[in-house]
Amino acid sequence: VVRTYLPSQYERNYAYPLVVFFHANEPNEEAALGFAPILSDRNAIAIALRAPRTLGLNHDGLPTCTWDDASTDDVEESVLDAIAHARRQHHIHSERIYFAGLGDGARMAYRVGFRLADRIAGIAALNGPFPTADADRPLFRLPQARKLKIFIGHGIENAHCPLAQADRTFRLMYAAGTNVRFHQYPTNRDIADDMLRDVNRWIIGNLNAETDQLILTR
Repeated sequence: VVRTYLPSQYERNYAYPLVVFFHANEPNEEAALGFAPILSDRNAIAIALRAPRTLGLNHDGLPTCTWDDASTDDVEESVLDAIAHARRQHHIHSERIYFAGLGDGARMAYRVGFRLADRIAGIAALNGPFPTADADRPLFRLPQARKLKIFIGHGIENAHCPLAQADRTFRLMYAAGTNVRFHQYPTNRDIADDMLRDVNRWIIGNLNAETDQLILTR
């Protein structure tokens, strides 16, 4: 199941960035998509995918889902299908596709993002953990990882995924040579509005950097 958010004044002639949300465990894609207008109500198109395993229903009768034990291969296929469908329906810039992992959804956003490093622009991990390495394959390869921009936003009072874990992820990504930013927020495991607004500024900053680079290379 995939849900889509369009900017409030969608312009068909403009190639928008696409933000792919990976919801936290136990909510669902509807909850994740609710963050899209906070991130930006005009600068990006957003889609949110439902995690493959259903745990039950919430108080509204909607499914609660989890990425735990999900096959990365299957999720990657679903993500590629969702992106392809979104690009058929809307004007999306092929080189401005970003993953946004919320809470435990960050783990899957990293996994799939590293595999698709040649096809996406970056990964934003908000209040979520870094995945452990697979037994049968490396989690990422340095040449591919260095192509990605990474934004880590984390609450200093997050007891579920302590700040020290996010700091270790930042240090790992920095040592790997990625373009990584690390921001701390006075919150717990909740996705704060300031996190989302900073992700929007990060995306816009990346677009401006692309424009500056084009000017310099002409």
